[in-house]
Amino acid sequence: MFRNLFNRGPEPVEPAADLDPALDDHDLRAARDKALTGDWQAARDVVEAAGSDWERRGRRVSALGVAAADDGAWLDAWRAEIPDDPAAAAIWASTLAERAGRARGAAPAADTSREQFVGFTELSAQAAAAGRQAIALAPHDPVPRVDVLWAMFAGGRGRQQEFADALAEVRRRDRFNFAAHLAAVSFHCEKWFGSHDAMFGLARATAAAAPPGAGVTLLPVFAHFEYAMREFNWGTPTPKGLLACRRYFQRPEVQRELDACVAKWRAAGSPTHADAMVCRNWIAVAYALSDRRAEAKAVFDEIGPYVTSPAWSYFFGGRKHGFLSNWRWANRVR
Repeated sequence: MFRNLFNRGPEPVEPAADLDPALDDHDLRAARDKALTGDWQAARDVVEAAGSDWERRGRRVSALGVAAADDGAWLDAWRAEIPDDPAAAAIWASTLAERAGRARGAAPAADTSREQFVGFTELSAQAAAAGRQAIALAPHDPVPRVDVLWAMFAGGRGRQQEFADALAEVRRRDRFNFAAHLAAVSFHCEKWFGSHDAMFGLARATAAAAPPGAGVTLLPVFAHFEYAMREFNWGTPTPKGLLACRRYFQRPEVQRELDACVAKWRAAGSPTHADAMVCRNWIAVAYALSDRRAEAKAVFDEIGPYVTSPAWSYFFGGRKHGFLSNWRWANRVR
C-alpha cells in the first residue's frame, strides 16, 4: 500500500541519443540514404525542394556534405554527370569544409599538431575555392558563401575586413542567415580572432535587429557559452570549471538575457525553421547550467532524441554524455 502511495509512476524512457546532422528533417535522411546507395538524384531533389528557404537548403547541403566526407562516390557521380549543377557544387564545398574541420580536430590550438594545422589550412583553401565556384554558378544563393566564411578560420588573423565583406554578401541575400551569423560570432570570439566584447557586440546587435522567431535571436546565449567555456572551463572540462560555469550562468544579468532571448525566439509561435533543433539544444544547455530543472525538462521534451551543438562538449566532456546526463537530471532519473 505504502509503495503504491508514494510511487511516482514509471520513470520516463531515456531517448536514444541521435547525433545525425540531419536532425529531425526526415525527408533529408531518406534522400541521403538513397544517395549513399548511388541515387544522387534524391540528394539533388531534396536540396532543390528547399527552394529559397536558405536556412533549410543550408542545413541539407551541410548534412549531405558530412555524408560525402565519409563516402563521396555518389557526389562524384553527380558532379561528373552535371558538372555545372549549383547544388552539387555547394555540397562539394561543404564536403571539403567538413574534411577541413576533421583534419584540425576540436582541441585547443596548444593541443593541435602542426600536421593537423597544415591539413586544416590546405583543405580550408580547397573549400574556399569550391565555394567560389558554387557562388559563380548561383550568385543569388547564400549557402556556399557560408562555407567561404568558415574557410577563413584557417589563418584568419588579419582577415577581419575580408570576413566582414563576405558576411555582408550573405546578408544581402539572407539578412539573418543562422549559419552565417553563427560563423561570425565564432570568428569574433576570443578563442579565434576577436574578443569577448566583439563577440557579444555582434551577437547582441544581430539578435536585437532580427524579427521574433529567428534563430539568431539566441546568438547571445551562444556567446555566453563561448565566454564561460573560455574563462572558466578552457581545455579539458573539469568539475571545478563546470561549477564556475554554473555560477556564471546563474548570475541575474545572464538569466535576464537568457529569458529575453528565449522569449523573443518563441514570440512568433512554435519555431519551425531548419535550425530550430539547434536552438532548442542551446536552451537546454543554458537551463541545465542555470539549474532550472522544470524548464530544462520542457525543452528536452521538445528535443526528443536529437542531439546537436558542441556546447554540450564545452561543459560536460562530450556531446552525447552531456545531453544524456542532463536529460536524466531534468527527468530525475538516476
